[in-house]
Amino acid sequence: MRVAVIGAGEVGSAVVDLAGEFGHTVTAFADSKSAVVDDDGIDTDAALSAKRTDGVLGTEDPEAALEGPYDVLVEATPTTLGDAEPGFTHVGIALQRDRHVVLANKGPIAERYQEVKDLESESDGSVRFGATVGGALPVIATIEDFSPSRITALRGVLNGTANFILSRMAAEGLDYEHVLAEAQDLGVAEADPSFDVDGTDAALKGVIVANVIDSEATYTLSDASIDGIQNLPGSMLDLAQEDGRTIRLVVEFDGDQVRVGPRLVPEHSALAPAGTRNAVQLETKVAGRLNISGRGAGGEETASAVLADIGRLQS
Repeated sequence: MRVAVIGAGEVGSAVVDLAGEFGHTVTAFADSKSAVVDDDGIDTDAALSAKRTDGVLGTEDPEAALEGPYDVLVEATPTTLGDAEPGFTHVGIALQRDRHVVLANKGPIAERYQEVKDLESESDGSVRFGATVGGALPVIATIEDFSPSRITALRGVLNGTANFILSRMAAEGLDYEHVLAEAQDLGVAEADPSFDVDGTDAALKGVIVANVIDSEATYTLSDASIDGIQNLPGSMLDLAQEDGRTIRLVVEFDGDQVRVGPRLVPEHSALAPAGTRNAVQLETKVAGRLNISGRGAGGEETASAVLADIGRLQS
């Protein structure tokens, strides 16, 4: 398929780099300031090299990528809260042109889900967003395969930064500030880690799952109950270990409300992944409990989910 990628961060760049291996042609690639567009397919190596060395992709305006030739728009700009812009506008432009959209950006689905679905219903294009929850983990695809009506609840560890911090605090007996500094040095945590450690990122993913499972309601971030890990003392992890348990930042949806906060879990359970890994438990009406775990973040990992969604559009 012909693919236009909006967003030249880690995920967008990885999609551009890997698209050819999956049999797709990248016809447009844009960041916030520039774009490169070619009906026959851009030179992806040259575009990625230009971004690394010059900080720009090409000589076109970013709008040219949205207006150019493509079958699928990949929206990989940074997640924004509230109005979910500019991602939401990009989604609307593609759907109005009857093009498909694949999202790595959580904002439009977490904050304006019903509006996205309304736009989709009026378009010949479809919207996929598996990459917004759990990176490479097929969380959304599994829910769809089982049918959302047969999923009764979800519990998950869906933020790699918070999980790394809690894992290190438990394993080494270190305090929060020490491990946070280590995570920032390693590139696991951002310079401003609040989006991850205050539970916002995990809550966005919980809201997206809630919107998929519960077709009778529309959830946004304001509907979620959120507690972070910033004020969690290391002594609480020590006490948990004495009882064979540990603490993880857990997202919960029971069919009614999205909740995020530190939770006690068995030390060697599916909900106690180590490092930056993610894990999800789905409760189903027929198949019992399903556990999914793996790499929940990273450019190539999330790009693999984007490209899997493009593949689903072809089937």
